Amino acid sequence: MRPDGTPVYRYRQRPGVPPVSVIRFDTAAAHSSLPPDNRHAHDFLVLVYVEEGTGSFTLDGAERSLHGGEVHAVPPGQVISVAPVAKHTRTRAWSVAFMPDAVPALASVSPLAWAHHPLLALFAPGAGPGRVAGRDRASWSTWMADLSDEVADPDRLGAHEAVAALLTSILVAAARLAPSAPGTPDPLVERVFAEIEERFREPISATDVARALGYTPGHLTTVLRRRTGRPLLEWITERRMTEVRRMLRETDMSLDAVAARTGLRDATYLVRRFRARYGTTPQRWRRTMTTVGRTPSESP
Repeated sequence: MRPDGTPVYRYRQRPGVPPVSVIRFDTAAAHSSLPPDNRHAHDFLVLVYVEEGTGSFTLDGAERSLHGGEVHAVPPGQVISVAPVAKHTRTRAWSVAFMPDAVPALASVSPLAWAHHPLLALFAPGAGPGRVAGRDRASWSTWMADLSDEVADPDRLGAHEAVAALLTSILVAAARLAPSAPGTPDPLVERVFAEIEERFREPISATDVARALGYTPGHLTTVLRRRTGRPLLEWITERRMTEVRRMLRETDMSLDAVAARTGLRDATYLVRRFRARYGTTPQRWRRTMTTVGRTPSESP
């Protein structure tokens, strides 16, 4: 829960299941439902493909219209509010919520670099919705349906590989719909991210980063939340947790060693933070990854 009362939905880990959730919405269905219509944020990425119909949602205070053939990307941290079902006209849409760990090319990418990664081009600030050409819409529906089937049966032979391949194809297609000219980087955000990247392995706090840049912690936190959807401390924590997962996945280092190299106090503190963030222990996360031969997964 944020200080202003906005709930933040987190992606919880479930061993053996890819960190991907797929939901199909159809307002003509007898028991149709949409995402929570309360004002909320989430800590995972969401991609929405609208097959047909119209509707709207609000993202960080700005209303966005929904139209058939559009693809909308919702980055982590941004505050979203969805209009009630009654305000959507014959809307059919697919929603894919995922963690970067679901895609091999993104698994070890710093969250500070997400806005610049080619696969996440549609998630970049100011990108807006992508528009799928009429001839390509059937392919999008097929990808979504196939991804939904694979996610629903994670024990099926090759399901993890199929999910990664399908999601990668969807992200590539979405990135090709993004504007060809990238938006202008925010100078202050770039400075903050550079400072975090340089020092996150140390036991630094939001106060340390703010003071190094000549700002008060409160001011910088407010500015960063307004410009990126997430406060300063969340960015520091996200960067550390990404590195923790990378080290658990790619090395056999002890938890004490992992903690020492990610700015965390000790193994006990690491376990507590990891469990609070992912709903499981680092040891179990690592064992699951070894057992299935790939990144462990999470579920909402």
